[in-house]
Amino acid sequence: MSLEPNFEHLRARAVESLFHHLADACVGLIVVDQNARIAWIGERYLELLGYSGNPDDALGRPVEEVIPNSQMRHVVESGQTMLLDLMDIGERTIVVTRLPLRDEDGTLIGAIGFALFDRADRLRPLMSKYQKLQEELTRARQELAQERRAKYSLSQMIGNSDSMREVKRLARRAAQLDSTVLLLGETGTGKELLAHGIHAASPRANAPFVGVNVAAIPENLLESELFGVAPGAYTGADRKMREGKFQLADGGTLFLDEIGDMPLPLQAKLLRVLQEREFEAVGSNKVVRVDLRVIAATSRDLDALVRERQFRADLYYRLNVVPITLPPLRDRTEDIGSIADRILDELAFTTAAPSRELTAGAIAVLEDYDWPGNVRELRNVLERVSAMTDDTVLTADHIRGALPRAAGPTGSGERLAEGVDRPLSDVLKDTERAAIVGALSRTGGVKAKAAKLLGISRASLYERMQALGIKEDTQGTV
Repeated sequence: MSLEPNFEHLRARAVESLFHHLADACVGLIVVDQNARIAWIGERYLELLGYSGNPDDALGRPVEEVIPNSQMRHVVESGQTMLLDLMDIGERTIVVTRLPLRDEDGTLIGAIGFALFDRADRLRPLMSKYQKLQEELTRARQELAQERRAKYSLSQMIGNSDSMREVKRLARRAAQLDSTVLLLGETGTGKELLAHGIHAASPRANAPFVGVNVAAIPENLLESELFGVAPGAYTGADRKMREGKFQLADGGTLFLDEIGDMPLPLQAKLLRVLQEREFEAVGSNKVVRVDLRVIAATSRDLDALVRERQFRADLYYRLNVVPITLPPLRDRTEDIGSIADRILDELAFTTAAPSRELTAGAIAVLEDYDWPGNVRELRNVLERVSAMTDDTVLTADHIRGALPRAAGPTGSGERLAEGVDRPLSDVLKDTERAAIVGALSRTGGVKAKAAKLLGISRASLYERMQALGIKEDTQGTV
């Protein structure tokens, strides 16, 4: 036996019960036909309106003649619900709901209106809660926007050397363009700081600055991180669209750090975004269009990667529109003193420690060191010195005690240095060069195996080979 008739009866009773409950709970109820003429109106509503005539006389009249500010005609003509609205009656404001009425085949036959409250201030607790939530949402959006603003400016790029003045000049020109910028240089030279500075000086400064380190994200997650994931794209995926870094940076700047480590399959998709400014999220067929500027950076030799077919030539040409090469710290030793002073000031501010200053001898030691890690390593050394002593004046001995020591086969830097009348930086470079050349020789020139033998990444191996001038011929020997 079918239960469908019982369901229909239950639904009809529910609708009838709901109508009566609303009629009892509301301060007014009105029904109009398809021409917005009053078909029925409750006596409580007429009293609220101050209608002094016979209630039956209101039937059949246009609704505006009884309720001058009514929007019931709009509901009838548009078929749209007005779920919550305010209506003025004299000096009072009432809260109303208006719903279209349809027959069984969906034809619009009229509308029904409920006057929920005769005083709008009864909604004050609800409106206060809504306003509080709205304020929290606005504050969260402002904090998120602030997090995605550029954190540095070009003025924070310290250095008066010729090479740094040229870097700043190129950066200011790049900031006024909307072309793709490629930042080149060894690790620790300040490529991310320069990317922030270019964005901060550009017309996009008030839009988001979104940075992502390509090398830090697993290959199988990188595509979704950059381009987002459509709802239900794979098992366990969110039911809502998850935006990627390209969408988050829309209108602003996307900084792709360590672009040389991007997998080849993703390079083709990135090329399309750079050319067409559009892409598809993972698991989606919908094309997403974005308006942004891309700044890429790498410490690797992209020319060499292109020759070795590890990086697409067409993507390299598309990225290399405005190239800026940041010089290593050892090539601008005249800047080391001012950079060190700024770092010590920042350390004093962040740790609430007393300010420290460097003697001329200390600066000379800093200038004599090779700085393979560049400014990042300089900061590390100065932070180590600050942690090791309470002295406010840092001398040459302080700096020497914090600099790395060369470690030879005996494991003792002191024994290695016995009888050697050379700067420590030269000893370190020779030791590092010998280790790399030896590892490449033992592995037949296979850099992946050599890097594993040395306990470093392949990217770091490329970087150190370039810095130390280690070349290899076509047979893979050095």
